[in-house]
Amino acid sequence: MLNTKINLKNKINKDGINMKISDLLIKDRINLDVKSTNKVDIIKELATLHEKTGVLNDYDGYVKALMTREEQSSTGIGEGIAIPHAKTEFVKEPALAMGRKPEGIDYDSLDGEPATLFFMIAAPDGANNTHIETLARLSQLLLDDDFKEALENAKTADEVLEIINKAEAEKFAEEEKKEAVPAQTSSDENAPYIIAATACPTGIAHTYMAAEALKKAADEMGINIKVETNGADGRKNVLTDEDIKKATGVILAINRNIEVDRFDGKPLIQVEAKEGINNAKALIQQVLDGKAPIFHASGSSTASSESASSEKKGLYKHLLSGVSYMLPLVISGGILIALAFLVDTLTGHANAGKDFGSTHELAKLLMTVGKAAFGLFLPILGGYIAYSISERAALSAGLVAGFLATTPIIKDGPVSGFIGALIGGFLAGYVVKFLVWAFAGLPRALNGLKMILFYPVFSVLITGTIMWLVVNPLATALNVWMNNGLASMQGASAVLLGALLAGMMAVDMGGPINKVAYVFGTGTLTAATMTSGGTFPMAAVMAGGMVPPIAIALASQIFKNKFTEQEKEAGLTNYIMGLSFITEGAIPYAAADPARVIPASVIGSAITGALVGLFQIKIPAPHGGILVMGLSKNAAGHSGFLMYLIAILIGSIIAAIVLGFLKPSIKKD
Repeated sequence: MLNTKINLKNKINKDGINMKISDLLIKDRINLDVKSTNKVDIIKELATLHEKTGVLNDYDGYVKALMTREEQSSTGIGEGIAIPHAKTEFVKEPALAMGRKPEGIDYDSLDGEPATLFFMIAAPDGANNTHIETLARLSQLLLDDDFKEALENAKTADEVLEIINKAEAEKFAEEEKKEAVPAQTSSDENAPYIIAATACPTGIAHTYMAAEALKKAADEMGINIKVETNGADGRKNVLTDEDIKKATGVILAINRNIEVDRFDGKPLIQVEAKEGINNAKALIQQVLDGKAPIFHASGSSTASSESASSEKKGLYKHLLSGVSYMLPLVISGGILIALAFLVDTLTGHANAGKDFGSTHELAKLLMTVGKAAFGLFLPILGGYIAYSISERAALSAGLVAGFLATTPIIKDGPVSGFIGALIGGFLAGYVVKFLVWAFAGLPRALNGLKMILFYPVFSVLITGTIMWLVVNPLATALNVWMNNGLASMQGASAVLLGALLAGMMAVDMGGPINKVAYVFGTGTLTAATMTSGGTFPMAAVMAGGMVPPIAIALASQIFKNKFTEQEKEAGLTNYIMGLSFITEGAIPYAAADPARVIPASVIGSAITGALVGLFQIKIPAPHGGILVMGLSKNAAGHSGFLMYLIAILIGSIIAAIVLGFLKPSIKKD
């Protein structure tokens, strides 16, 4: 039987001394009788050990980073072990804390069993990675049943440290001496030879545990194996061209992107890192049985386990990918535009009409930069939806699709807004998938041209043509129909017209339907109407556009169990954007969950518009939200500010409640 070798480099700490596990785990960070009875509390209790020993610069920030990591996937790896960890700016120096709960707690572990041993890793962001391989050693030791049993029976913290030091010396001393000896060689040239690569989101624990599990399984099965780790300290034990050439098959146990085109033509299985830990033997056997499908490179250099995760398949994953990249642009652009309005208001330019927000020089600067950010967020949305579907090969076509959704090809030509960007992103991604299939039969000598020539040229051309000839014209036809319908309602009830206009503002939030309502509203502002206090349609339109972001901000704070941490944080900025009449602040939420966000927003906005009509509120400004609401008038010619604000708040609260009831609670991994 071949003994699998573990090639561990001799890492040196800042003092020039070999760093051991006990350098990171000290007596004061060991608690053999934790009091917590649930996952959240035990994370907080162990984090306190780090805080008391001076490891952290922000306890709350560190705990938040730990919980964010748990949202990606549970760090309860099974067999009674949990390794909560975070690499974050809130950590001053690398450290390890240990807790033990003999009776166990429900930790959402991968095997569904209670966890009894807890090792919490604190890793500083941006620091050197001397500690990473040391933590990798611990991860490997924890897969040894005898080692784990010894820790479970230890009576004191000193005994724990003694057990760890002894196990570390026994397991790794011999391998370090043989560092120069090539690993995974066999005297039998015909013996199966499997290669693997592991990678987890942080590159700290699961990366090395999956690697160790695969090596251990291969050793027990008498199989030659070489495992590349893509950890926080970089790629180690890198698979060479020779390794790949002679390999029987490939196992990828990954949760983030790694290079995969190098495996073209090889039988390949791709799973998440946790599968590498829990089902190593089954994965190896699958390769040996010839059940691994042949991998064909698409021209994209990277792949992620998300494509193999049933939890993350489908449209939702692709939507979230686009939204996550788009969100910073929406927030930065929206806040800067809101500041532009504020500057003009404070400098006495609130009555500047269409020039409001760009009159004062500072306001003009803020508006220009903010609009630049806004000009990019839909191309980014389309681009990264496409990227999620077909990786780097589809990015260019997705970016072009998002751009064409907001920029007409011909003067005054059709655009389709954020819904068009969504459609264009998916279109680009699947066009590339088609091209990968279509070009699969090309000679291998042309593979290098696929990524730099064939895929970008054809995908951009096909996607752009469909956007121009199909997606955008459909939006234009819809616009014409809606404009005609609104024109015929001039004499309709103010309540009905207000509900319709405001509701339209929430349908696509800056898209074609929104723009029809907005243009209709601004079209009623003439020199005469502006001097007489403005118009009711403009007031309904502005109020309707303010509701979606405010409603989302409210919902994210009221129904906290139904939003991610990122969504709750971004939700706070929507108060500013909503109050400033920047409807686009709601787009990331609508893009990620259109079936719930849009109906809730439309209901709230329509109610607000109906109330504006009922109260007979008028406003002379085309933009600005609360910064110009002081200019509003009621039917008697008095200030309409209070009733206008009440109408917006009522609609926003109703939309938030509807959204809260429609959205399901977030499932914890």
